[in-house]
Amino acid sequence: MARIKIVHTTEYRYRNPVGLGRHRLMLRPDDSHDLRLHEAVLAVDPKPSLIHWTHDAYDNSVCFLEWPETLRADRLTIVSTLDLTHHPDGPPAPVYSLDPSAEFFPFSYDLEDLPDVARLAERQLPDRNRTVHAWARRFVADVRNARTLHVLEAMTHAIKAEFRYGARHEEGTQTAAETLALGTGTCRDLAVLMMEALRSFGVATRFVTGYLYDDLSGETRGGGSTHAWCGVYLPGAGWVEYDPTNGLIAGANLIRVGMTRTAAQAIPVAGGYVGGADDSEGLWVDVTVTGAKS
Repeated sequence: MARIKIVHTTEYRYRNPVGLGRHRLMLRPDDSHDLRLHEAVLAVDPKPSLIHWTHDAYDNSVCFLEWPETLRADRLTIVSTLDLTHHPDGPPAPVYSLDPSAEFFPFSYDLEDLPDVARLAERQLPDRNRTVHAWARRFVADVRNARTLHVLEAMTHAIKAEFRYGARHEEGTQTAAETLALGTGTCRDLAVLMMEALRSFGVATRFVTGYLYDDLSGETRGGGSTHAWCGVYLPGAGWVEYDPTNGLIAGANLIRVGMTRTAAQAIPVAGGYVGGADDSEGLWVDVTVTGAKS
């Protein structure tokens, strides 16, 4: 296990004082068998007149901020500080818990699970030339030997090896087809590529937003900001996390904050301002993750 401290700072700067519209935050993880949240502190300047916590349709913890209509500010600073313990060895490795019915790929969900995962198993993005479909088929070229866990591992490692990672703080995510064409993407883009590739086989996936803490190898990509990866629903094993940006499997270095059907539903900080179109001077984001073995 590891004791983790996360400081996530988001700062918007404006050329002229502006009004602040409602902001939506997805920054707080929920307690689970593999994560114990000791403290979560949210500091906002200017101070909101209303802070409202709720759960979204996926049971993620979401915070809404509102300010008086009369307020004007030349910057907005949001600092989320988390103190937690991560237990990456909590769930059993999928190889030990995978249901025999899902040993070979592609597999089918049973009638009990299907209504709950069906929407997550559908393609969400256009693939007019079926390039994502064709790319995904390379991993099952030999159907007779296509074992599910081997296919997922091979796809995770192939994305890490074959695509160039590039950080991008602006909102928005490339389609999987765009990422294939460009050969590069952010962690969000690479996660979406894997999700859409697996959905082309009818496999349920979800987008995961959170944080990465380095294993001190010096080789991980996606630190210094929020991170993104995907979860795959495997019969018997449940939701198993795959990080194609770093080739990580089963969440050993991943702090899960939010899980959604699409990347657009998992923006960590979103909101607007009242002012001119050119009043926005820029966005600055910094994430510091420090960990120590407990």
